Amino acid sequence: MQIKKLMAGLSLAGLLLLGGCSNNKKADNDSDVKHVGVLQVVQHPSLDKAYVGFKKGLKKGGYVEGKNLKIDYQNAQNSQDNLKGMSEKLVNEKSDLILGIATPAAQSVANSTQDIPVVVTAVTDLKAAKLVDSNAKPGRNITGTTDMVSIDKQIKLLLSIVPKAKTIGVMYNAGESNSKIQGDLAIKALKKAGVKVVVKTANTTNDVQQVTETLAGKVQGIYVPTDNTFASAASIIGKVVKEKKIPLVAGSTDQVKTGGLASIGIDYESLGEQTGKMAAKILDGKAKPADMPVEKAEKLQLVVNKKMAKALGIDPNSIKAPK
Repeated sequence: MQIKKLMAGLSLAGLLLLGGCSNNKKADNDSDVKHVGVLQVVQHPSLDKAYVGFKKGLKKGGYVEGKNLKIDYQNAQNSQDNLKGMSEKLVNEKSDLILGIATPAAQSVANSTQDIPVVVTAVTDLKAAKLVDSNAKPGRNITGTTDMVSIDKQIKLLLSIVPKAKTIGVMYNAGESNSKIQGDLAIKALKKAGVKVVVKTANTTNDVQQVTETLAGKVQGIYVPTDNTFASAASIIGKVVKEKKIPLVAGSTDQVKTGGLASIGIDYESLGEQTGKMAAKILDGKAKPADMPVEKAEKLQLVVNKKMAKALGIDPNSIKAPK
């Protein structure tokens, strides 16, 4: 009888031990899951594709949602209040890493944490946005990819489409630092080419249609940089320029597809993928943001909206990338 009791006790102890091992194993598995926060400033094709690409880059780096990766995605819908609250939420949840998509989102995350590793994408100039000490050596908890492309080439493209133009319009949101930087570069390039420039700005998507209609009546061509406000209203812009027969070159290739004529620009999905690969190295512990140089887009492409070209009476095959 005593032997049976002893055996039963040993069996119970064994079960408890195994149960403890099982619980420890589960805890170990939970600790292997990386928590990544994502803050996107607003929804539009370019930024949406950057997020899709980011997840692809993470996957190529060995991080897969539902296995060893959990993503908390937040979209601020262009609200400053949302940006602040969502940034704080991602920080308070003790994310292992946070992604900021577009300059306002990146700046909001940067203001919320100096400790959690942060990567950003779709930001024109990280140094000018005060996110890094320098592009070569960020020096802080932030690094990422820039969507800056050659504004000179984009202006040359526009002027090759309307070689007789005397006046060119430039539209952007002056409240977005990335847009202001690009706008100033475009104005400089146009003046250097001997062309008169008319500048119109809009702070919200509600103002875009009126601004575009006003500008279209004064110019022979329009340039729009990679601007979140104008990108969000790309289809509205497209209707206006189509009706007014005004060629529009955009900084974003996605805006061309929904309302512009042409662009030499970035594939935002590829840019996001680059960023995801950078994030994977940080999550692996193989690199720190402070030491990771800011990366430029690996791929640029000429995109022409053939339907828009035909509507404007332009042969789409005549539009070539300037050298």
